[in-house]
Amino acid sequence: MNSIGENCTQLKKDYDNCFNNWFSDRFLKGDTDDSLCAPLFKVYQQCVKEAMKQHHIEFKEIENDYLGTKDEEKKPPPKDS
Repeated sequence: MNSIGENCTQLKKDYDNCFNNWFSDRFLKGDTDDSLCAPLFKVYQQCVKEAMKQHHIEFKEIENDYLGTKDEEKKPPPKDS
């Protein structure tokens, strides 16, 4: 799957490859230190944020933590008809 930004696609593939290797070679064997791919993720994340700005997509909502909070259980607002 390609990334939201055309110039981010290779960064996504690089991160996905790193993550998949880390998951199968380390995590499943008990090593939960996920710092191996963190630098790739940060570069990819910044690229995605820039692409979102170019497409006029607000990312303030995606930066909020919802899991494990009361907001996680809230139903989304109804869409305007």
